[in-house]
Amino acid sequence: MTYNHFDVQAVRQDFPILARKVHGRPLVYLDNAATTQKPHAVIEAVSQYYKSYNANVHRGLHALSEEATAAMETARGRVRRFLNAANDRTIVFTKGTTESLNLLASVFGQSYVGEGDEIIITHMEHHSNIVPWQLLCERVGATLKVVPVNDEGVLELDAYENLFTAKTRLVSVVHVSNTLGTLNPVKQMVQMAHARGVPVILDGAQAVSHVPVDVQELDCDFYAFSGHKLFAPTGIGVLYGKEHWLEQLPPYQGGGDMIRTVRFSGSTYADLPHKFEAGTPPIAGAIGLGNAIEYFNQFSYADIQAHESALLKLAQERLSQMPDIRVLGQAPLKCSVISLYCEQVHPHDLSTLLDFEGVAIRAGHHCNMPLMERFELPATVRASFAFYNTLEEVNVFFDALTQVRRSFQ
Repeated sequence: MTYNHFDVQAVRQDFPILARKVHGRPLVYLDNAATTQKPHAVIEAVSQYYKSYNANVHRGLHALSEEATAAMETARGRVRRFLNAANDRTIVFTKGTTESLNLLASVFGQSYVGEGDEIIITHMEHHSNIVPWQLLCERVGATLKVVPVNDEGVLELDAYENLFTAKTRLVSVVHVSNTLGTLNPVKQMVQMAHARGVPVILDGAQAVSHVPVDVQELDCDFYAFSGHKLFAPTGIGVLYGKEHWLEQLPPYQGGGDMIRTVRFSGSTYADLPHKFEAGTPPIAGAIGLGNAIEYFNQFSYADIQAHESALLKLAQERLSQMPDIRVLGQAPLKCSVISLYCEQVHPHDLSTLLDFEGVAIRAGHHCNMPLMERFELPATVRASFAFYNTLEEVNVFFDALTQVRRSFQ
């Protein structure tokens, strides 16, 4: 199907799981920041790979291997066009955003970060963009510096600017916060860092399904995202890197396919991007990601953003009628996340009770424990929207929330 205009009910027909019931209620899936659902096009593409041409890639000369290789490299090209990267050599397949960031912490740290050096992150980072840098700092004796976030959930850019010193080696920042929904001014942050000769990594896990990403326009040095947050399978991710950086950095892992020659006296490495893809790659996941991008490209970001903005606006209107609920994150530029705290009901209890109404939401610290401490909260309930959610589902969520609050009063 090709969409000439945005019709959410037609979109929902493409996602088979949205038709199921939970506890006898229609599923209202509002946990999209954790993972998105998969359309028929992706499910069928992965199934077709396993049914028709399952084989390992790059090294086989038989027909199945050549078909699998062609399909995987076609997917790489689709990712490259999706990000507007310069060429396919800049697209590395990983297991997900977490592995992409760990890869960078390992290989960039090995080459460019030493004792006394500094790395800048922000207070709203996911644990996967905190812990790898902490491990690196502990290993080499470097220091981690943190950009503060204000009460509205907005980064303090003056403080960011003041963190730079002659020892700053790297900035790593989230594009869209998975808890606050804040859309960060990453292009400006990249420019500020580059003015001081400092490279920048962007964690795009929460951004790619909500805002257009053009890595050449952003001028970031690296960009990471996960397929499963873009309607693709789990276990597949992407690391984009500027070609000159990827050429300079050492391999992340050793093994098959990342080598040119191997001798006991030493080895030489394959060309990009295969230098960073040791062993059998996530072939089915890559094919699924390529098909997810082709499916997603049927829609315009303008239509998606208009629809998701309507969902967010309705959620904010309903919340304005609930003065006892604290909302975390009131940034002027915000994507489809509502993170809230109800004094009367613990977030875990609230999530469990809403589940019995068919509403799937997330409760906890959302891998943002430092952010929870910043706002002095143990946890929140998070509803996160995708372009297949409806205004009716938003109302179902808030009607169920109202019912639970009344029962606890």
